[in-house]
Amino acid sequence: MSFALPICVTQANAKDVENQGALALVQSHQVDCTALHDFDSSVLAVLLAWQRQLGKRNQSLVVLNPPEKLRVLASVYGVSNLLGLQ
Repeated sequence: MSFALPICVTQANAKDVENQGALALVQSHQVDCTALHDFDSSVLAVLLAWQRQLGKRNQSLVVLNPPEKLRVLASVYGVSNLLGLQ
């Protein structure tokens, strides 16, 4: 089962989302972005933190259903490859 990102991930709630996801990612390494609509670059920091966490266990984060805006943002910041969002 994947961890579902909320509709909004911004600087205001990024740390809470990161903490919630970190607990869920102990069991799964998938994050579902279907609901994600309102976000800023903080979401990239959250995804990268989870990727680092999983990397320590020789696993990779799988980002499901990323919105096009997330792909573009990751590309602008140069982290598309790190997040598997090519």
